[in-house]
Amino acid sequence: MSATEQTAIQRTVAVIDIGTTSVRMAIAEIKVSGAIQILEHLSQAVNLGKDTFTRGRIHRDTIEECVQVLKSYQHILSEYGIVSAEDLRVVATSAVRESTNRLAFLDRIYIATGIEVDPMDEAEISRVTYLGIQSELERLGTSTDTIVCEVGGGSTELLLVRDNHVQFSHTYNLGSLRLRKAVDTYNAPIVQSRQLMESQIQRTVELFHEHLPVGQRRNLVALGGDMRFAASQLIDGWNLEEGGVVSTDALEEFTNDILEMSLDKIVQRYELRVTHQEAETLGPALLTYLCIAKHLHVSQIHISGINLRDGLLQEMALEEAWSKEFQNQIIGSVIELGRQYEFDEAHAQQVASLASQLFHQLQEQHGLEPRFETFLQVAALLHEIGLFVSNRSYHKHTMYLINNSELFGLGKTNLLLTALVARYHRRATPQPKHAGFAMLDRDHRVAVSKLAAILRIAVALDASRHQNIHTIRCAQNDETLIISTSDSADLSLEQLALQQSSDLFEETFGMKLLLSNTMTDQRDSH
Repeated sequence: MSATEQTAIQRTVAVIDIGTTSVRMAIAEIKVSGAIQILEHLSQAVNLGKDTFTRGRIHRDTIEECVQVLKSYQHILSEYGIVSAEDLRVVATSAVRESTNRLAFLDRIYIATGIEVDPMDEAEISRVTYLGIQSELERLGTSTDTIVCEVGGGSTELLLVRDNHVQFSHTYNLGSLRLRKAVDTYNAPIVQSRQLMESQIQRTVELFHEHLPVGQRRNLVALGGDMRFAASQLIDGWNLEEGGVVSTDALEEFTNDILEMSLDKIVQRYELRVTHQEAETLGPALLTYLCIAKHLHVSQIHISGINLRDGLLQEMALEEAWSKEFQNQIIGSVIELGRQYEFDEAHAQQVASLASQLFHQLQEQHGLEPRFETFLQVAALLHEIGLFVSNRSYHKHTMYLINNSELFGLGKTNLLLTALVARYHRRATPQPKHAGFAMLDRDHRVAVSKLAAILRIAVALDASRHQNIHTIRCAQNDETLIISTSDSADLSLEQLALQQSSDLFEETFGMKLLLSNTMTDQRDSH
């Protein structure tokens, strides 16, 4: 391949992260192999979090400051030849997501720059974070649980990874800037300020017990700029790409020093390395990491150089965010949730398998993107968890439980869509008056109807709960869909269940259903 051909295939892309204290940009080249080479990192301080976490909304001057930063970034992007929206991803985190004038902020950015900003919710951030750090976790090994923690300005994100699979993810309303602003309102001396912060941190850390039982051996991996700064001071030859390890004792000593300094003293001591905005969050963030490490009884902390932008670049390199590996990660956390609600795991797994087969074989009929298979599988696995609450109208309880769970990788819209698919696995068909359904746009409403229709068929095919049918074949004959299997001689129960559950499928796809026993057919032909 010539140099010209190689350049034509390589792709130059950029990601921008509008965070709590700054707007950061990474420009990278994605190689033909999928490898990523960072070309440039940029960061401009814009204290969005200070507005959101004190006043609840972003001040107009701060919005204009953000506009100017993005315009300056656009000039740099044009120098790199990045002009297509497909080669630029711009996201915002909690400071924008939680502001009461979020829409006004997003609209102003678009009007001034033409840039569409995606205010990522917690589940999306967890998904992208994992994507960025996945290879680093594999290097750590799988002999013990690994907890990935990032303390941001507005929230703390936690991932529990076991055997390279995410078992639990949650975002807590605990952030370094939130802590700083809460303490500043008291105007307390340094010692009392630390006690106030520790008290707030401890209240959140105590919530870890349910999913992170104390006493087990585990690794703790810390992300975030504050810990990267600590690593640069505590680790000789600190390297972002390689990461490093610090002892909890060393972190405690460094944190104590930082908390005893005024903000001006921090900036003065670490000149050119820490801005005033970064100094505000440094002490509270390090104290949070320290409290978490002590709570988990870990003697050392792995500090990673990975950040949200690395995950976003990985996603662009993969081009398909909903890869099979990522789907497996979601399913792992879903099964953990199902076990919490004492679901019939064998039946749930069987229904999910059948639903997946139906999804693939009916691709021409439903025309949905691959990611919708994940939503269908999640709904199939969890369709009966409402029984944990009550046998009466349990499908509605199922919807509530799914919609109010924090499932790894599923944002609010996808979670609602999945919850509705599970809700409609029985009884009433989707109606505009139903809670949640009317909130979806037309494309998502149609997707719910298609997926729920498929789920009803999958549930009917395991009506005996004996997992008799494992492999099915679908064939359309005029206006009839024939589902055939040779796994069982007696399908009378499944045929009856299919007749009772086929109304939504017939309404949605315009086809009648027929379950054919090829084993019986083969015998009759002899």
